[in-house]
Amino acid sequence: MSLTSIALGLDHRHIYGMTENMEKAGVKCLGFWTEGSPETLAGFRKRFPDLKRFASLEEALDCGADLALISAIPVDRAALTLCAMAHGMDVMSDKPGCTTLAQLEQIKGAVAKTGRIWSVNFSERFETPVSTRASELVVEGAIGKVVQTVGLGPHRLNRATRPDWFFRKDCFGGILTDIASHQIDQFLHYTGSTEAEITRAFTANYANPASQEFQDFGEINISSDKGTGYIRVDWFTPEALPIWGDGRLTILGTEGYLELRKYADVGGSKGTDHLILVNGTRCEKIDAADAGLPYFTLLAHDIEHRSETAMTQAHCFKVMELALHAQALADAQ
Repeated sequence: MSLTSIALGLDHRHIYGMTENMEKAGVKCLGFWTEGSPETLAGFRKRFPDLKRFASLEEALDCGADLALISAIPVDRAALTLCAMAHGMDVMSDKPGCTTLAQLEQIKGAVAKTGRIWSVNFSERFETPVSTRASELVVEGAIGKVVQTVGLGPHRLNRATRPDWFFRKDCFGGILTDIASHQIDQFLHYTGSTEAEITRAFTANYANPASQEFQDFGEINISSDKGTGYIRVDWFTPEALPIWGDGRLTILGTEGYLELRKYADVGGSKGTDHLILVNGTRCEKIDAADAGLPYFTLLAHDIEHRSETAMTQAHCFKVMELALHAQALADAQ
């Protein structure tokens, strides 16, 4: 079976990796539709110069693709998901896959009605080989039973290049809905949790008073019957750092720990995907850059075989549900 995709909305650069990695998995992109001329359009055309731009959303939806890759403005992603599913497509959405609990319920209803797959690309796990190697080590029992994760998601603001919607909460959904969905995904995945509770959530705008709806800092405490987690996300990455953020994850087990230095190892090794493993017999840094990105190949398999090997639908729903609950809890304070 030859699978195909289309890109709907190019408002976030994550669409580059979504399109490229699905093509590497054998899913050919038929073209794209986007509203207007977002700042990301030039970069997309440079990476994929041969792709057709559909003249309208209706033309794109009628092209017969198997998978819709959605990276529109966050508030618009749910509506595009519903349209794609109604036209027989599975969906991979950029995170956040939706911005309100009402939208999430609509997507759940569409999945139940159509049997389509809704997958959110939590790229801080799915697009980092070090996360693949960490998953393998956890499954092997290298650090015993996982009891806690500490996830840090710093980002560079790049304020001058951000579009207006980026600073409007009704458009981006809040910092916990957006960025922290990554860390919630990782907590559930590495602890093996299917349910969890947000025990504390906090947001602030410390450094951007001109944009009152914007949140540049957020924290979450999360717990389940398997363990606990702490999450910190922010828009404070300094200019001297050569990449957009020093994202890290520490996974604590009963017999050791892992630290994932995903994008940089300041003062240490060059490159990306650095993994520190400490247990009863090993204390070492591992180069995990060659560990692969199985999510995309597994999603292609799931589309073809109607299976759940890349990520269960229940997990995807739960991550977004918890992120939205965390945002609501912080907003209520």
